Amino acid sequence: MRNKPSYAIDSVDHALRLAQLLQQEGPVRVTDAAEWLGVSPSTAHRLLAMLVYRDFAEQRPDRRYTAGRMLRPAPTSEAPLALLRRVALPHLRALAQRLHESTNLMVLVGAEVRFLATVEGDQPLRVGDRVGQALPAHRASGGRALLALMPVDQLEALYDSFDEIDLHRLRRELALIRKRGFAINDQLTEAGVTAVGAALHDPSGQPIAAISIAMPTVRFHRDRLPHWATELSTTTTVIERDLAAGSAK
Repeated sequence: MRNKPSYAIDSVDHALRLAQLLQQEGPVRVTDAAEWLGVSPSTAHRLLAMLVYRDFAEQRPDRRYTAGRMLRPAPTSEAPLALLRRVALPHLRALAQRLHESTNLMVLVGAEVRFLATVEGDQPLRVGDRVGQALPAHRASGGRALLALMPVDQLEALYDSFDEIDLHRLRRELALIRKRGFAINDQLTEAGVTAVGAALHDPSGQPIAAISIAMPTVRFHRDRLPHWATELSTTTTVIERDLAAGSAK
């Protein structure tokens, strides 16, 4: 029998119980959640908003909440996540410091990319922390960079059941991305946010993850693309070098 820890943090406990409720019983209204937890509706609303932010919940058009992506069964990444995060973070910090924009590390998981690390830019208007979030790979810059390197048969198998995706058009877009070495997400996943991403390779040369530079769209100018592409290339090179050194230990 498990006893409640003496140092239990009520807000954490409420959030975990709410996640259980969504997974097992949802969809729920804010008032349902408040009654179940024994808290005020405003507190329940704040908890649900945080769960939505971290992809543990989704809000339906009828304003009820259901379990989000992080509470659903999903494929896992074969990438060495801890090593990737440890090796990449110092270089993401350096890149963010040079460009004053947010930088991200992500891996491909099925047809999504999962964010492993974010370093926020230092400007007042900036793209926030994305750690733990998942986005459609064919829309996210890092996901597009990774899909561009995927064999055609694997790409077609991955999107075979996605009727809403024009696979012929996607293949054309990915061919261009493969040729130039970076991908752009110009408000494909979020209005007002643009990102430029590039793939990372493991010591054997296989694409294993991706990094991106994310910025408010008002600061995105295509004449700066060569500079951002060079910064991404430089950063991927040093991360790959350190990954090879770390894997050899």
